[in-house]
Amino acid sequence: MNTLCKLAACLSLVLMTTTGLSAEDLKLQLRYQQETSKDSGRYHRLQRSENWKPEQTAIIVCDVWDYHHCLNAVKRLEQFAPRLDNLLKKARSQGVTIIHAPSDCMPAYQGHPARMRAMQVKHKGPIPEGIENWCSKIPSEERAVYPLDQSDGGEDDDPEEHAAWAKKLKSLGRNPALPWNSQSPLITINGDKDYISDKGDEVWRILESRGIKNVILTGVHTNMCVLGRPFGLRQLAKNGKNVVLVRDMTDTMYNPKRWPYVSHFTGNDLIVSHIEKYVCPTITSDQILGGQEFTFKRDQRPHLLIVMAEAEYETNQSLPEFAAKNLGKHFRVSMVFADDKDRNSIPGIEAIKDADVVLFSVRRRVLPKKAMQAIRDYVKAGKPVVGIRTASHAFSLRGKQPPEGLQDWPEFDAEVFGGNYHGHYANDLKSIVSINEAQKRNPILTGIPDKPFPQAYSLYEVLPLAKGTTVLMTAKAEGKPAEPVAWTFKRKDGGKSFYTSLGHPGDFKQPEYVRLLANGIYWAAGLDPANVSLSEKVTLHSAPHWSVVQIPGVEQAQKTKQSRWYRCVVRVPEKWMAGQPLLLKVAGAEGTEVNAWLNGTSLQKTDAGFQIDCQPVAKNDANLIVLQVKGMNQGSDFASVPQLISATSALPLAGRWQYRVGNQEQFANMPLPAKFGTVTDIVFKP
Repeated sequence: MNTLCKLAACLSLVLMTTTGLSAEDLKLQLRYQQETSKDSGRYHRLQRSENWKPEQTAIIVCDVWDYHHCLNAVKRLEQFAPRLDNLLKKARSQGVTIIHAPSDCMPAYQGHPARMRAMQVKHKGPIPEGIENWCSKIPSEERAVYPLDQSDGGEDDDPEEHAAWAKKLKSLGRNPALPWNSQSPLITINGDKDYISDKGDEVWRILESRGIKNVILTGVHTNMCVLGRPFGLRQLAKNGKNVVLVRDMTDTMYNPKRWPYVSHFTGNDLIVSHIEKYVCPTITSDQILGGQEFTFKRDQRPHLLIVMAEAEYETNQSLPEFAAKNLGKHFRVSMVFADDKDRNSIPGIEAIKDADVVLFSVRRRVLPKKAMQAIRDYVKAGKPVVGIRTASHAFSLRGKQPPEGLQDWPEFDAEVFGGNYHGHYANDLKSIVSINEAQKRNPILTGIPDKPFPQAYSLYEVLPLAKGTTVLMTAKAEGKPAEPVAWTFKRKDGGKSFYTSLGHPGDFKQPEYVRLLANGIYWAAGLDPANVSLSEKVTLHSAPHWSVVQIPGVEQAQKTKQSRWYRCVVRVPEKWMAGQPLLLKVAGAEGTEVNAWLNGTSLQKTDAGFQIDCQPVAKNDANLIVLQVKGMNQGSDFASVPQLISATSALPLAGRWQYRVGNQEQFANMPLPAKFGTVTDIVFKP
């Protein structure tokens, strides 16, 4: 036996030598998102395997402070901090460099060995330009639409609890607005090995002096400090490091009462998705620690996977929009799309293993064995299924044999939905949809008026349905028998399904259909359809939130007595402030009056424009410009593009701004400095 063990050990050593790996390599699964095709706006969520050498890897712990002004943020941090501490201990034992970066807290570590070690690093190599500054946007984010509004600071506390928390912080001698003095005591700092620094250039020297190529970011808050700090994701990605975010060891400052009006945890997911698309990949803590990835205790959202692989009804556009508007409060939503170049490939379909509910919008596709088996395994497990329109013939080729290496599932309709699709009536033959009177009290019909409404496109022929189906709605075309268009099915595997043959783009414009589909998804997930909350239709001028507009090119002015507000963020180089004051040149349209603010300070208007003195300017940092336009005008509010002018340069502010209508004076500023509250959409820089 000893001889066999020795042989096995030798063989293992040979294999590691020939593959270039060591036993201590970090074996990571990096998740990233790739556009399905240029400018499609749809993304495949993909993974790739990488092996990182510990001695070439560092973990930066961002702003895991001892206290925070948001009580809920403190509670969430206290939930994941113990696991984060274990992750750091494990990584440290493997030889990974640990850098603690609690911003604004360096006085607390004066004389600490880890702080002294950071300050004593000597490295003569080049330092990236601007590495010491906050970074609000990198080039890869230029086309991005930022996914949420954080301009209120993102606090999601109950007002009474927040007031009590502020009072407690004050009693502890802390500033309730900026209560942090040090890193959380829940995180261990190893004085013999670790580093402490909150300076971008200092952190860069540490990385370079130790030959660090790979950086893992963790901490809070993802949409502010983790992204924007001088040692954050943007700076590291922009300057060539292999950087990843530990997506389950972080949190976001997002208030669900702000756009897009989703749960806090969905807000966190939206920021992670933004990062995976435009900044860097992500990993999870279990890849280092083992076990399961971390989930917040209050995050009870079912995981809904939406599978889109059809080209006839454009559900790859209508379903993402539907989900974004109506499902973000109660679901964790993932989406997978067919490959634009290979109709029988659905990249990312393996996510079905983790799904609690799956919605299919697929038409006549055949898949590789592994992909089809994953779908079969999901159904066989008795998990709920939702299908719309062409899902009735999702994996059927009309009797044709699939190409070699691919599999069909022609019985999918009958086995999963209890359906019997065998064609449809003429596309121009209109049909009217009605509720089945016998099912008026069915929970899936909650909130749907008991009155007929038109179907947008052709009526499917599906009769007879299988035993175990319950018809909820039927539709009738003139001169044709009524056909079921929505039903549930109790499957033989014990699972339940909801199917509707509606799903044309025109159907998504019908509030009855939108509510039906939302109800069906909630029912399938075991949630009460009575809790469905559909988003209200709003116009640019009636929206209760800031919207993105283009200047020039959009006519915002309307016949309204309310003010129109515009805001953007500008990075002002320090050299611009060396001479005379800056000038904000704004030419309002005829009949309008324009007022301006910079970082909440009202600007003095002169004949040349609005004068900006040095005092309110954040040099080499984000500055909030807000314009208020009063007066009625039939066209654009501006006669020309606003410009920011220095003694030597002029920056045209042409591009995306945020816009809102109202008479609230608080629109002139943000509660936090602009670098925390701004979004990538509206950032200008010379």
